[in-house]
Amino acid sequence: MTQTLLAAVRRYADAHADPAGIARTPVPGLCMIRATRPSELQYAINRPLVALVVQGSKRVTMGSQTFDFGAGESLLIAADVPTVSQITRADVGLPYYSVVLELDPAVIEPLAMEMREVQASMGGPIRVDPTEDEVADAALRLLRVLDRPAALPVLQEQLVRELHFWLLAGRHGPAIRNLGVADSHAQRIGRAVALIREAYAQPLGVERLAEAAGMSLSSFHQHFRAITSLSPLQFQKQLRLIEARRLMLSERQTVSNAAYAVGYESVPQFTRDYGRLFGAPPVRDVKQAKERMLQAA
Repeated sequence: MTQTLLAAVRRYADAHADPAGIARTPVPGLCMIRATRPSELQYAINRPLVALVVQGSKRVTMGSQTFDFGAGESLLIAADVPTVSQITRADVGLPYYSVVLELDPAVIEPLAMEMREVQASMGGPIRVDPTEDEVADAALRLLRVLDRPAALPVLQEQLVRELHFWLLAGRHGPAIRNLGVADSHAQRIGRAVALIREAYAQPLGVERLAEAAGMSLSSFHQHFRAITSLSPLQFQKQLRLIEARRLMLSERQTVSNAAYAVGYESVPQFTRDYGRLFGAPPVRDVKQAKERMLQAA
């Protein structure tokens, strides 16, 4: 099954991957990743997702925890947490390939209610486990309908639901179940996180975020940090800095333009915050990143 899934991922990703190696699909939240060389460090605050690696290997770090995984293994990120990731094994002859699915609480909640035997987990938000055959099989059948325009609208919803079902029924199930518990702390904090993601460049008072979560200020602070590992202010700041780095690298914006675009009012403050997160001031970091890209090309 792994080889069959690899063949399907290779076929689609080779045909549809953009310059960044992302092959988007018509299915919301589903994409494939392709890389022909080890990548730069990638900074992100990911949405909850599962990544099925079918060739190559990757490393993901959250805080002091590092996870190395490769073909036949799946990475679960069960909360909006900051990560630093890097594709560690890939070349032209054997590219890195993975299938990435953003987990949908609207699909998980009714499934979790039906699957009463699956218990919620209080473990960490990131874990790596072998990919179960049922998960690989469900992913394969979903990929097979991507190039069939007549079949996709009819089968997409049930295939996505089935893939979520097998994820819930497998090793990742207890952690994923947290996303589908109605009015849970995870869902409440998720509402605040969605607001920050939507309006990260705007001033956002903690009172507004706590109201979105339906929590008192003290409870909101406690649960936000427990779920995301950051305070609300730190979360928003990292989103701003990650987006600013993308603007400078991908769209060649100046430091000041990028800083103002993501909501900073002071370029010196932006420069200090940027250096603390990425290890170098913006001009030097962007220059070194571009030089590394040219050397690898």
